[in-house]
Amino acid sequence: MALIVHKYGGTSMGSTERIRNVAKRVAKWARAGHQMVVVPSAMSGETNRLLALAKELAPARTDDAYGRELDMLAATGEQASSALLAIALQAEGLASVSYAGWQVPIRTDSAYTKARIESIDDTKVRADLQAGRVVIVTGFQGLDEHGNITTLGRGGSDTSAVAVAAAMKADECLIYTDVDGVYTTDPRIVPEARRLTTVSFEEMLEMASMGSKVLQIRSVEFAGKYKVKLRVLSSFTPWDININEEATSGTLITFEEDEHMEQAIVSGIAFSREEAKISVLGVPDKPGIAYQIVGAVADANIEVDVIIQNISKEGKTDFSFTVNRAEYAKTVSLLKDKVLPGLGATEVVGDTKICKVSIVGIGMRSHVGVASKMFRVLSEEGINIQMISTSEIKTSVVIDEKYMELAVRALHKAFELEQAPA
Repeated sequence: MALIVHKYGGTSMGSTERIRNVAKRVAKWARAGHQMVVVPSAMSGETNRLLALAKELAPARTDDAYGRELDMLAATGEQASSALLAIALQAEGLASVSYAGWQVPIRTDSAYTKARIESIDDTKVRADLQAGRVVIVTGFQGLDEHGNITTLGRGGSDTSAVAVAAAMKADECLIYTDVDGVYTTDPRIVPEARRLTTVSFEEMLEMASMGSKVLQIRSVEFAGKYKVKLRVLSSFTPWDININEEATSGTLITFEEDEHMEQAIVSGIAFSREEAKISVLGVPDKPGIAYQIVGAVADANIEVDVIIQNISKEGKTDFSFTVNRAEYAKTVSLLKDKVLPGLGATEVVGDTKICKVSIVGIGMRSHVGVASKMFRVLSEEGINIQMISTSEIKTSVVIDEKYMELAVRALHKAFELEQAPA
């Protein structure tokens, strides 16, 4: 008997009929002798609906000003879907119980709307499993040290599921989504995109951080840190599919690079439209300047991505970086109001019409010329590169947003990702 964690996304929980199908699928696994913990998201569109109500009441609101209440509000979506799933399971004849994150409890820090999990007390959940119940735990949320409900940010249910699996030392965590695995790139842009049967954690982490929407990056970080076995698969296959077939479907995210893994130089093309570039011009070229800029942004809980500093000229330089587009206005305001006055820079400028395109693959470690091939392909398509970022297994470029799909298609073809590796 194995301990299995299932996570279901909002689309999978999008209606009572879909919740009923989820219940039937979970019941199948439970009747096969497995202990089951299920982490559902809110029903599709529910979180957006709730936050839109808040915006209607406070149009000029910011997450900083209303963070606590926004988390109180948004957390109700997962609570509703968890209770509905418990009811559906009970209607299937299975004993089940649902818990909100604060009831477990899942402990987090106090960064409202983007909290981080610090610990999970699994005592209550284990007792229910031993009693033969299916346990449903709300995703996306937890409890801070002051007793306040917190949420983990968009995609936080993935993180919740992997964290629960890690805390309970689950045998496997199955992430059910509206796609049947991880693809070489988005099939909506490249119809020839191919589903990967396996992908390494390093590659998945890079792909998630570079814009792939299949898994939330913090969930991959958790899985890698605690060695949680992950599989991404579709919730839209028939619920009564053979359990052995289901258990080997989708994409397995592996820890080891072995002879069974798909050996490709480049495994996938990731991209993100949610980028904005900010440049601080005329910065004094002296020690500590980068810290003054990036440190202030980090202290505001804003994530900085690609960074570039230009060559110094007459003791001045320009410092550019990217942030999530949703954080652009907040970042520019912070720099102008709190950083620029004491920095000695001339101005802050920005661009919200950019995107990031990345090639990812563990094979890049042992092959030279991969980045130059990427740059050549983009050059041949007339696409100008604004910024470049590299790691051992990825190369990312920032380009004009209007060229994103062209870049993805050209790179996918150039690296022959539609063909399975030999």
